Amino acid sequence: MKKPANNQTNSPRPGVAATPSIIGADVQIEGNIKTIGELQLDGAITGDLVCGGLVMGESGSVNGTIAAETVTIRGNVSGQIKAKSVRLEKSAVVEGDVYHESLSVEAGARLTGRFAHTSGSNQQATATPIKNETAETPSFVEAKKAAAE
Repeated sequence: MKKPANNQTNSPRPGVAATPSIIGADVQIEGNIKTIGELQLDGAITGDLVCGGLVMGESGSVNGTIAAETVTIRGNVSGQIKAKSVRLEKSAVVEGDVYHESLSVEAGARLTGRFAHTSGSNQQATATPIKNETAETPSFVEAKKAAAE
């Protein structure tokens, strides 16, 4: 007897689809988006975005908070980015604060805002966007307090 073919692919993380969701350049979304999977964004989102991983193309844009495990930005973001790993490529334009554990910025990327390193134990980026900023004090705020004392 022949065994049935196994058409399932192994996912890098349990419960996550191997194929990313794609939002094309001609798509504009108004509202929040939440997925545990990976997202390729070439269109525009006005609202908060929570996903497992985000790869934003040069034509992509988000006007809202981004929360994910990994984020690669080549387009425009107006709002906070909260992720374990953040990569801003040379075409990235970010207006907002970036909370990260690991950060990579290519020459040419533009940021109007601040970077703040966060620890893994306090990282809430993968669940939901953090609305209560008192839960964690970013390192740049702590440095200002120490300098004032």
